[in-house]
Amino acid sequence: MTWRYDFGTENELKEGYIKIGADALYHAEQGYGFGDISKVAGIRRSGEPLVGDFCIPFDSVFLTDVPDGNYIVRVCMGDELAPTVTTIRSNGERLMLRDVRTVAGQHTWQQFGVNVQGGQFRIRFEGIAPRINALEITPSSEQITLFLAGDSTVTDTELGGLPQSGWGQMLSYCFRHDVAIANHAKGGRSSKSFISEGRLDVIAEQIKEGDYLFIQFGHNDQKTDEERHTDPKTTYPEYLMKYVDTARSKNAIPVLITSVHRRRFDERGRQLDTHGEYLDAVRELAAAEGVALIDLAEKSKALFEELGPEGTKSVFLFGAPGEWINYSTGVQDNTHFQERGSLRIAELVAEGIRELNLLPLAIFLR
Repeated sequence: MTWRYDFGTENELKEGYIKIGADALYHAEQGYGFGDISKVAGIRRSGEPLVGDFCIPFDSVFLTDVPDGNYIVRVCMGDELAPTVTTIRSNGERLMLRDVRTVAGQHTWQQFGVNVQGGQFRIRFEGIAPRINALEITPSSEQITLFLAGDSTVTDTELGGLPQSGWGQMLSYCFRHDVAIANHAKGGRSSKSFISEGRLDVIAEQIKEGDYLFIQFGHNDQKTDEERHTDPKTTYPEYLMKYVDTARSKNAIPVLITSVHRRRFDERGRQLDTHGEYLDAVRELAAAEGVALIDLAEKSKALFEELGPEGTKSVFLFGAPGEWINYSTGVQDNTHFQERGSLRIAELVAEGIRELNLLPLAIFLR
């Protein structure tokens, strides 16, 4: 089944599509609609099917109830009379399309892959002049699913949690529609607590041959509480090996990732290592077990030293009072990222995929 929606006014409807006007508020009984219609307008330019009318979904979310799984999503955007600029996010505030521009009279079809968990597909529209003419959501069993296991530096931000953002939330932007990101990372988790909470079991139930499992832990393994602490010489690599074994048991491909650095500099502006033996443990395990390794610690070190103590504030979650809506009193966070920072870290992960020539995953990078 493919869900097809024709946005705009009631005057014209493309056959096989459901008409979505500016007043189409989501109801569980019908299973689709806008979460809030206060900023949605319906416009008609002509009688041309699909492209002759549209909705302006300014900072709005459209919802569709669908079964869990992977989907290929196609969107049509444009306006016969005006230029448009549209950014699209999907489930978990994942960045899919960024500042897609059309000139007056131009319409563009774009597509991307989405992994849905929780029975609902959500698409958020942003941009200075957003448009949506049509939306198609098609189930797919052919996509590669890239599973992510990690902590708050990797996880999706909750709805309304921006600008804080994990790099896994931005990774979809680096791929074409052939890859769907299943981000199971969760803030505050270590390699140990992630497993004890059953999160690796969930991945094990879903991952299949040809999929990938990217594994990045370390920030919380350093914590001293019993629930999370692991020893870098013993229990840390032992727990990491459980992720590797899980992937391999399903003929999927595990990839170990060293922890991205925190924002710490010495007096000369050199990046300080706050993870120590945990980084060595990942590298040694990858070498001993023949597991692909993306050394994100080294990559982030090079980036942060290039940017310096001041420049890295644009990567991490820094903001003056009133700069961010969700941090009205200001914020100075040397561990977590703001959006442009998490996108930059996601690009480093994509760079690592290319360097390792992880096929076929690498050929689907944008």
